Amino acid sequence: MTLDPQLNSRLAAIREPQLVRTLAELGFLGEVRDDAGQVVVELVLPVTNWPHLETLREAVGALAPGARVVVRTMNDDERLGLRNFLRGAMAAPPGPGHHDHAESSPKFLDKLSKTRVLGISSGKGGVGKSSVTVNLAIALAQAGHSVGVLDADVYGFSLPKMLGATNDPIVLGDTVIPTLVHGVRCLSMGYFVDDAQPVIWRGPMLHKAIEQLVTEAWWDEPDFLLIDMPPGTGDVALTLSEILPRIEMYVVTTPQAAAQRVAQRSAYAARKLKLSVRGVIENMSWFTGDDGTRYEIFGAGGGAQLAHELGITLLGQIPLEPAVREGGDVGEPVIVTNPESAAAVAFRLLAERVAQQGPSRVYRQELKLV
Repeated sequence: MTLDPQLNSRLAAIREPQLVRTLAELGFLGEVRDDAGQVVVELVLPVTNWPHLETLREAVGALAPGARVVVRTMNDDERLGLRNFLRGAMAAPPGPGHHDHAESSPKFLDKLSKTRVLGISSGKGGVGKSSVTVNLAIALAQAGHSVGVLDADVYGFSLPKMLGATNDPIVLGDTVIPTLVHGVRCLSMGYFVDDAQPVIWRGPMLHKAIEQLVTEAWWDEPDFLLIDMPPGTGDVALTLSEILPRIEMYVVTTPQAAAQRVAQRSAYAARKLKLSVRGVIENMSWFTGDDGTRYEIFGAGGGAQLAHELGITLLGQIPLEPAVREGGDVGEPVIVTNPESAAAVAFRLLAERVAQQGPSRVYRQELKLV
């Protein structure tokens, strides 16, 4: 049997879904040979349990029907080569006087990057901020955007479980490859500590951890990077405002007046840090009974009142549905499992409005507290 001379180049052009680069660029394609009349394609992967191995097998099979795929794990030099490629690909062009990509920050942090960084915040816990983050991220991905989500709620991390992520991030030296689930890249402190283990850290340790999750992970240059922020206005919010000066803040509240007043403090704190506050998201706005009657269990008008006082837009009202809570508990987001539900429709509308807003044009050279 004579191998198709074009087969190697076609296989090399297969795009790996998690890293969004070709097999050739990543060094994932090994030897392609004929073995007693059967095509054998070697895949060279960083770890034996690479999460998208089956997807790559299918892609190879589509180009070489009947081919046998064998998998080899990268040696240390090959892993280092992959790490160096990723670090170079994620880095912004070096600044004046510097010629080493290692000295550059990730390109998505550059003020001219296409990436919009959305901080999903709240003044208090219990308003469903993480549920909003998860479903909004997936809605943006379903609309065709490339999306990452960072769980910066270091003390109350929950995103991996809510997303239903079954694979851990992959660590290549000082570079972390986030998990990919429902088309969304995800990274969380929950991947690095035991689920029942409390995080008891002082400010400097928090700052370093958040900085590493932002700058040393393979986010590439997504259209959107959502940050699930911890409640309140503490150390993590200060750190994020320093690392991500272009972050756009979106405030989640419930309709009740007490929650609205607390959420207002979060928005004022963001403005004090010279961050752009772009919109209000009202969660648990109403519950619709089996008879079609709408019940405003947590009151009404809090989101609209908050938006009015801040001079910004009420971007969405998410109804209270058991499926939202149930989906979060078992890792099956409502926008995936029940896409025709009122909550899923509301999340898609919210994603559309966020995308239509366009990026904030407020750039800061440094953090200023006034």
